[in-house]
Amino acid sequence: MNRPVTIVMYHYVRPLERTRFPEIKGLDVSLFSEQLAYLQRFYQIVSAEELLAAVRGPSWDLPRNAALLTFDDGYADHYQYVFPILEEAGIPACFFPPSSVVLERSLLDVNRIHFILASVEKKEALVEDIFERLDRQRADYDLRPNAAYYTELAKASRWDSAQIVFIKRILQCGLPSELRSRISRGLFAKYVSADERAFAEELYLSLDQLKCMTRHGMYVGCHSHAHERMGQLSPDEQAAAIDRSLELLRIVGTDLSAWIMCYPYGDSNESLRAILREKNCAVGLTTVPDLASGSDDLLQMARLDTNDLPKDGRAPPGPWTTRLGEGRRDG
Repeated sequence: MNRPVTIVMYHYVRPLERTRFPEIKGLDVSLFSEQLAYLQRFYQIVSAEELLAAVRGPSWDLPRNAALLTFDDGYADHYQYVFPILEEAGIPACFFPPSSVVLERSLLDVNRIHFILASVEKKEALVEDIFERLDRQRADYDLRPNAAYYTELAKASRWDSAQIVFIKRILQCGLPSELRSRISRGLFAKYVSADERAFAEELYLSLDQLKCMTRHGMYVGCHSHAHERMGQLSPDEQAAAIDRSLELLRIVGTDLSAWIMCYPYGDSNESLRAILREKNCAVGLTTVPDLASGSDDLLQMARLDTNDLPKDGRAPPGPWTTRLGEGRRDG
């Protein structure tokens, strides 16, 4: 029987009010502890190895109310705050760092944008700053009117306002790559820090920290090389990004006979999935908010965001938990 499994997605986990960027969209470490208590009440948290055994075995052999914890992007938060909590509780989890942040200490575009947003209170002023930068580049690029970009891209999402979605999309995919990089780097230097290298050193896990976590039973999977939108790359670019990411997995000792891919932005396509199959990838994780099952396409498994589940250890079962059935583990 292919029982659903709840795969939970985390990014920043930190004591938000005690950091330099309290407005970053993350989970406060105290609320992480509360959510973990909730998960322990209603779920049986499984390891990556148990999930891989289930998808490779003759039957989907996972416990009722199984949950898998996943942490994206390779933040130092995961070593400093998450790992000690998991280690003390004896709970396994999966970590997905892009290989460039660990091996090259380069700042990802996605994080550049996050910290710009966290540093500018009035988002309308940030939109105007972007428009002014576009105006200065019109002679060099074939750009549409600013209003056309805003109308196309400013669509509110589950978690973000229309203004914030516009800022993210215009800097992630809405412009030529060279121009996107130029604008986001300029905004980062203006609002956040002029020293990206030092910022990256502080933000991301080190290789030694990642090796320590694997020695203590944590799983390290693939999250591309530089957090690329994988579905927008050519097949050759996709293969190169996967190969570079797998080099990090080899260094930390991940078993590459069957491994887990976590798609940046949840973005994939059939050419990428064909490459993954050739390279023995057994599971691919998306950002589609749903429960996952062995009857799904195993390279397109759904995940819930941390915000989809209660952050109170005493909370009654939420809607996603109810979908799994009412049975509690602790009475």
